[in-house]
Amino acid sequence: MGSKVSLVKARGTEKDIKRSVSRAVELVDFKRDNNIGSVVFKPNLCYYWDAYTGCTTDPRVVAGAVDFVRESWGSDLDIKIAEADATAMRTKYAFRILGYEKLAKEKNVELFNLSRDEAEERAVSVNGREIKFKVPRLLLESDLFVNVPKLKVMRETRITCAMKNMFGCISSPRKIVYHPFLNEAIVGINKILRPHITIVDGLIALGSFPARLDLIMASTDPFSVDWVASQIMGYDPDKIGFLRLAMREKLGMSDGISTCGENAAVFKERFPRKKPVFEKWSWKAQLGLLRLYHRITGDIVPPALEDM
Repeated sequence: MGSKVSLVKARGTEKDIKRSVSRAVELVDFKRDNNIGSVVFKPNLCYYWDAYTGCTTDPRVVAGAVDFVRESWGSDLDIKIAEADATAMRTKYAFRILGYEKLAKEKNVELFNLSRDEAEERAVSVNGREIKFKVPRLLLESDLFVNVPKLKVMRETRITCAMKNMFGCISSPRKIVYHPFLNEAIVGINKILRPHITIVDGLIALGSFPARLDLIMASTDPFSVDWVASQIMGYDPDKIGFLRLAMREKLGMSDGISTCGENAAVFKERFPRKKPVFEKWSWKAQLGLLRLYHRITGDIVPPALEDM
């Protein structure tokens, strides 16, 4: 059965965001025992674009989640904020550029590069295909694993939120090798990595353009989060490839998914939905400009070109 998904309005101040994060988690009745010593937060830091572009997780949301965890389970926890390298992104620079070094200092937490962690090779079968992943040991051994994705669209999968953020946990920077079977890879890594709670940054979401939604979502089930998130972004979740596949693989079920807190229709109305025709034309234009930029400057190719 699906799980409860909370939707809570959040204003712009850090105090209000913290209050909204706490409320969102409380609404889904999240419970853990008191034997928690280590905690990992996984934001979405796919590149060096600021949270106000709608591309990366706002550090204020992670800060609110850190405060909630400490108030719930104690101040002496071993807390890490973790991200893995990508083809065109190095985690150490993303932490610095996107405000996470400042956050780590203020909250006295550790920044951790998953690509430098000892990894375990895990193999899973999805849709008749065996897929192997290098999985950071930190994520397998932590007492509390908190997924903090961004609410946004993605050309290849239409939406990217809770389940796609787990794809970013793979140790290997060159995740492009999974793109020919991306839906299977997303489902596969979610079979291995199961965060205890997902807290979605929808303060500024990305559709056809970045838009302020002032939204925090939470659930104990990543599939349920993505089911509701796809509806907010204007998509039929039955037509999202990795969600259909997740149901066939018994990783998630749409039956029983419910929402609480705010009405999802309010956020759906404000979300800047992408129009398929314009999206295709816009994407080709962007790729042309990116390739020209790369030829002229020799700079690192942005991650968008990994899809090609």
